[in-house]
Formats: sequence, structure tokens, C-alpha cells
Amino acid sequence: MRKFLVIFLLIFSVWQIPRAAYANYSQDELSAISVYERISPAIVSIEAQLRDGISAGTGCIVSPDGLILTGSHVVENFQEISVTTFNGQTYKAEFIAQMGKNKDLALIKINPQKKLKAVSFADSETVKVGQKVLSIGNPFGFSNTLTQGIISRIDYVKNRFQTDAAINPGCSGGPLLNSDGEVIGISQSIYNPDNNISNIGIGFAIPSNEAVKFIATVDKSKIHSKSQNK
Repeated sequence: MRKFLVIFLLIFSVWQIPRAAYANYSQDELSAISVYERISPAIVSIEAQLRDGISAGTGCIVSPDGLILTGSHVVENFQEISVTTFNGQTYKAEFIAQMGKNKDLALIKINPQKKLKAVSFADSETVKVGQKVLSIGNPFGFSNTLTQGIISRIDYVKNRFQTDAAINPGCSGGPLLNSDGEVIGISQSIYNPDNNISNIGIGFAIPSNEAVKFIATVDKSKIHSKSQNK
């Protein structure tokens, strides 16, 4: 009996350690912490070398073999593309495809030695004004930055989500996430009346359904061929 009591106490004490570690956080904070810890390994920073400088942005890993979704304006007119994963490892990337005019989505590909964490997508048709959202990006080079806010407006004409979650230069191509850590949008731009001096809480994201449709249209043999020829 004493032996079983000792085992029970050991199990109970181990079980209590993580509970105690999170005891000082609210449920809302725990939700944000959980999303960040699960999703940040699937987010990368991107630097595209241009003829006249560097374009910096963010990307979402969409398949474990290294296919990455980003904004097309991040890699437009590139000479070379570098991708840095959450653990600091840097890869040279291949350009795969770009979505049509005004859609601002692109796919690039790296060749990791092991499978990577990938994001999952939610149905953006279910998004509502007022729902909580989180954004992960690399604003001004500060990698893996988490911000949060709400969906402030849905522009049905331009097919864009408006959010007050802080989005700054370097966040383009990063995910806008729901409380379950699913991608509902891809960060695209900010309302910019003062030429990037400040964030005024008006950012825009491309609905995830547009991204899912774009990825589905890309010729998978083209991705495989480029990957093999690297």
C-alpha cells in the first residue's frame, strides 16, 4: 500500500509542475501562448536580394518538405532569396510561382534535411468582425514577433480583412491566425499615411481561402523538378 502511495505522490507532483508554471496566466493569455509555441516553428523570415537593395518579409511553411507561402511583393524582381527558419538556420530558396495581378501571393521552396512544421488553414468564409486574431511576423527584422487584435472590418469589394493587430514592414506574407492557431489570412499591407513612421492599427490581410486556391493551382511536378535541380 505504501509503495502505491509513493508512486501516486510522484505522479501527482510531476503533474502539478506544468500547472503551477502556468498558474499566473489567464485563459486568454494561455491561448495566445499555446498558439505562439505551436505555430512559430512554421514561420520563417525572408530576405530577397534586389538590384537596388533588400526586400524583407515573412513566410508560412505550408508543407513539411519546405514549400513556403509569402507575399509576391516580398520576392518580386529578386536576384536571390534567403529564408531563415525559427531556429536560425538559413537556406537559399527557389521561386516557384506567383499569383495573378493584385492577389499578392507567391510560393518559394527550400530543401531542408528533415521535415518542417507546417501551418494549417481555416475557412476564411467563417471569419467575423470582432473575432480575436494573432499575427506572427518579422517587423523591422525583429523575428518571430507576436501581436494580437481583432478583425476590424471585412472589405467585400477588395476581398481583404482589416485588423488592428500590429502589422509593420517585414510582416508581409506572415499569418493572421484564429484562436486555434489556424491561418485565416496572409498579412499584406498597412494603411500608411506617414511613410512607415508608425503603426496606426489599420492592417490588411488576404483571406486564407485565396491562398488555399492558389496553392492548389500550382503544378506539383514543377515544385518537385525545381527541388531536385537545386
